[in-house]
Amino acid sequence: MGKIPTVKFNNGREYPAFGLGTWKSQPGEVAQAVKDAIDIGYRQIDCAWIYGNEKEVGEALKAKFSDGTVKREDLYITSKLWNTFHRPDLVSKALKETLNNLGLEYLDLYLIHWPMAYKEEAESFPRREDGTVIFSDVDYVDSWKEMEKLQQQGLIKSIGLSNFNKRQIERVLAIAKVKPVNLQVECHPYLNQSKLIEFCKSKDIIVTAYSPLGSGDAKLLDDPKLKELATKYKKTPAQIILRYQIDRGNIVIPKSVTKSRLQQNFEIFDFSLTKEDVAYIDTFDCNGRILLLNAGYGHQHHPFQNDEF
Repeated sequence: MGKIPTVKFNNGREYPAFGLGTWKSQPGEVAQAVKDAIDIGYRQIDCAWIYGNEKEVGEALKAKFSDGTVKREDLYITSKLWNTFHRPDLVSKALKETLNNLGLEYLDLYLIHWPMAYKEEAESFPRREDGTVIFSDVDYVDSWKEMEKLQQQGLIKSIGLSNFNKRQIERVLAIAKVKPVNLQVECHPYLNQSKLIEFCKSKDIIVTAYSPLGSGDAKLLDDPKLKELATKYKKTPAQIILRYQIDRGNIVIPKSVTKSRLQQNFEIFDFSLTKEDVAYIDTFDCNGRILLLNAGYGHQHHPFQNDEF
């Protein structure tokens, strides 16, 4: 994998500590972004069925396999089980649809996208006439058991969770025959997730930081304290933030569709932050969560309803 550092999952598999996020990448631009990223040296691509762009990601992967830039085993592809597919009989169908979209025979990592289940066999956000989302009472621990079976079948190399809180992770661990290797959550200096990261470390679960640059929230990148650090290290504020996650032992998956930005985001492996500066960035935390998924509020398994981490 060249200069990209790796993390080791609790099943012994290594995973790149850096990858390309594809959330909010529009159809029409995501295929080129994936091709550019692979050319630059990215080897992990983070996808999800709900992003609506997996077919295009698949076209880009096919192009890069065909032109000999990479082989399948060079890449690490993540995707996620959407809320309407939690019912045990639908989990396998959802994975197969994702594999078909991506043109792949297996995934390297498959995550339960959210702990809440929505009404099955309906649109991706099934709504009542008043606009509220229709929930399902399927328990994510039952979905997890199906994920384990799919891993045993060789369709997935590793399995994990996304947007789960501490109590919900504990519930999965209590029934798991296969431990989750990964928890993907929103994580950036304004929401540093230090308590959740410490908990995950104690359970040998690696954390992936999504929206690491604040998901387009300019306030973070314009923070004067961050600009000072960027000057000190002769790097951009974005590069400081991305390196912050690497130095904390997390995987980080910035999203971009601009080739120059993709390149710039990649240029974080020739320096590291001091422990003091990592601790200093930790002090920026203001519980600044951006993605609340309000559509799930009221669901018994919504992860952010209480003060739980």
